Amino acid sequence: MLGACGMQRCHQEALKKNRVMLAKQLVLKELMEHMIEKDIITTEMMEMIQDKSGSFSQNVEFLNLLPKRGPNAFSAFCEALRETKQQHLEEMILKTESNLSNGVSRLEHCYGSYLPFPVHESCNSKRPRWIEPVEHSWDNGDGPPIPPVKHCTPEFYRDHQHSAYKLISEPRGLALILSNMHFSSEKDLEYRSGGDVDCTALEMLFKHLGYQVTVFHDQTALEMQNALQRFSKLPDHRDVDSCIIALLSHGVEGGVYGIDGKLLQLQEAFRLFDNANCPNLQNKPKMFFIQACRGDETDRGVDQRDGKERSDSPGCEESDANKEENLKLRLPTRSDMICGYACLKGTAAMRNTKRGSWYIEALTSVFAEDSRDTHVADMLVKMSLFPELAHHIAAQALGLMQRKG
Repeated sequence: MLGACGMQRCHQEALKKNRVMLAKQLVLKELMEHMIEKDIITTEMMEMIQDKSGSFSQNVEFLNLLPKRGPNAFSAFCEALRETKQQHLEEMILKTESNLSNGVSRLEHCYGSYLPFPVHESCNSKRPRWIEPVEHSWDNGDGPPIPPVKHCTPEFYRDHQHSAYKLISEPRGLALILSNMHFSSEKDLEYRSGGDVDCTALEMLFKHLGYQVTVFHDQTALEMQNALQRFSKLPDHRDVDSCIIALLSHGVEGGVYGIDGKLLQLQEAFRLFDNANCPNLQNKPKMFFIQACRGDETDRGVDQRDGKERSDSPGCEESDANKEENLKLRLPTRSDMICGYACLKGTAAMRNTKRGSWYIEALTSVFAEDSRDTHVADMLVKMSLFPELAHHIAAQALGLMQRKG
């Protein structure tokens, strides 16, 4: 049976189920010339694909286009793979196609004309071209189990307590999760199916790590900013040893969307928790987990509130001056911060509509297993080694989570 774009449904499903591996491994340069020769794509299409930054983004654009190129596109693609010595990819999708060939009717019933990635502006998308689609959904099974958090041994704690942040308060810290799933229609922002899985997984992870967790759902950009501001001003931060903020939403470079389609700038979120605006969290680790892109800002520094008695805390530098009046330390405006992003700048963050986002699934798994004895920065790096995340995740350290890495 043919799909809406002319390609057989089982062929569409074979491409879909192998999409990640194809996006990672496909070598397009020569292959596209073969596809032009076979009248599957045009030179204009090739130029549009090549306009994308990086091989992964180009491969994704090609895979978005391929199912719409008629009933011969699949066989031509397989032939082009052979001709460009990428037979391993052909064998992979043909094996999947064979397994699916007897279940087309079932797939038709389950998926309809669903394609895993939204089409771009060339297919009448309302989203402006300059806004990168920051999340795509992918169905592949039921929601993930929440792994139990493993605790460090007394021996490990005794050997490392002097080189790490003090994390002995009860609770360990306060955590805030802002999760947006339902958006107004003005910006054509899609329902974030699977976002509830992410929110639940993070809430349970943070609680198991000893944090007091507050969750807000479906906030406008102004409501998000107000929630962050209220959270940053809580006097309880003074009595705990750390802080976590998680923002789960659609986004673009430098910002995340409220449900009203307006942007909360990430720099504003960071500013609320810096040493000038949130003195109760000075010298304490502040962890951000965000589905958005990076920003940049000049840091001129700020006076440390507590003076020399906290000068041995991680994240600050001692002055060379010997005079008593100069013993008050100078902190950078933003220190003791670390920020984990779901993807590289300008790329898409992947989300499974049943299991939740790949990033949050990797985060909960790695932190539950390794937080007992592993530097946070190292855990963020380990997350990037998960197969699904290898080309999608970047962790930008805004500060060290230990005095010495």
